[in-house]
Amino acid sequence: MRLTEFHELVREEFGQVRGDSMLLDHVMLSLGGLTAAEAIEAGQDPREVWRALCAEFDVPPSRR
Repeated sequence: MRLTEFHELVREEFGQVRGDSMLLDHVMLSLGGLTAAEAIEAGQDPREVWRALCAEFDVPPSRR
């Protein structure tokens, strides 16, 4: 998954403001105690970060 696709999915699912806030502020244990933005910056695959966000925020499987 490209980073642009990742950001599009986040915006579509959570909205621009909430999505941006989640990426920067929400720390997830499943990402090693990092935020989504930190995990991507550290080299984690955006697809894995997207999956972690979906699991954390109960996104239905049909939209994952």
